[in-house]
Order: sequence, then structure tokens, then C-alpha cells
Amino acid sequence: MGPKNVITAVAQGHTAAVSIDLFCSEKDLHDRPSPLTNLIHQKMGIHEWMYDSAVAPDLRFKVPHAEKAKSLKDRLMEVELGFDVETAFKEAERCLNCDVQTVFATDRCIECDACVDICPTACITFTENGKEDELRTRLTASANELNQDLYVSDELKTKRVMVKDENVCLHCGLCAERCPTAAWDMQKYLYNTAKAGGKVYA
Repeated sequence: MGPKNVITAVAQGHTAAVSIDLFCSEKDLHDRPSPLTNLIHQKMGIHEWMYDSAVAPDLRFKVPHAEKAKSLKDRLMEVELGFDVETAFKEAERCLNCDVQTVFATDRCIECDACVDICPTACITFTENGKEDELRTRLTASANELNQDLYVSDELKTKRVMVKDENVCLHCGLCAERCPTAAWDMQKYLYNTAKAGGKVYA
């Protein structure tokens, strides 16, 4: 099958995300985006992206499963039963704004390390560049999730680079709020649905 498996998985992930958004918005699940839908980003002012960024150490709620005795007898049976409304709401409360991403501008950075100090998950490190496997061991918090790429900036004035581990980043925006030169910024990503006669932003 080759890479088709990965492409199919990504497409199914997108489909699931659209379904979740429609369901949470109490819209028709069959109202799918146009095939011409693209992802665009929008620069945000500090007052637009600031929100309650308190970090809660809550554990994930486990999805209820059907009884093993029944599911093993029927291979077509749905194993994951899904959350009830109350548990789903509690699980959703753990989320931060994943549609708001951190963006780093190398030319504005003065390497004051303020972002390193404020980061609640220690996902930002300023260090000398190197090979990925060795670089992962020198981060503030070792990046052991090898499937997650590291965000490595261009070389800074001190010949160091900024390395960010997206696997543990909360997108809380504290780095951008703390940065004195706006080297860190927050940008919101939106779906751009092209239609005849103009653009519709969904």
C-alpha cells in the first residue's frame, strides 16, 4: 500500500476534526467543506489571542469500551462507546486553543531567555545546533517522541538556535506575552473556502 496509508490516515483525521467542529457547533454533520478549502493564517494582536492560560495537570479521561467478552465475539461491534455529555465536557475543558500557533522571528530575538523562563512545559531551548538525535538530548526537556519533528530556527547572532518541541507545547501564548521584542507571535489558522463570486471564511 505504501504511503497511501499515511495519506488516508491524515484525510480521516481531517474528516473527524470537521465532524467534531460541526457537532460542537450544533450544525448538520453532512454539511462538509468544499474540496477547494485551504488553510490560511491570520496575525493576531495581543488582546485577540490572550485567554486564560492556566495550565491544569488533569489526566485524560478514558473512553468507555464495550465488554471484552462481547466485542471479541463480534468483530463488527463498535469497541469504543464514546463519552457521555458530562465526561466529554470535562475532557474538552483540558484543551487550549490548538488553532492558535506560535510563530518565531529569528531577526527579532535578542536571546534574553524570557520565553524559556515563562514556558510551563520547558519546550523551548536555546542551544548550539547539531544532529537531531544528539540535539534532542540537550534540550531543556528531552524530546523522546521521535515521531514529532522539532521546530529549529535559523542561526541566531550568538550562533545558537532556538529549538521548540511541539510535542509538549500547550500553545498557551505565554512566550509571546513575555517576549519584549515580539520575536514570538501567535497566529490563528482558519479554513479558507473559495466559492464563485468571492471567498467565504469558515
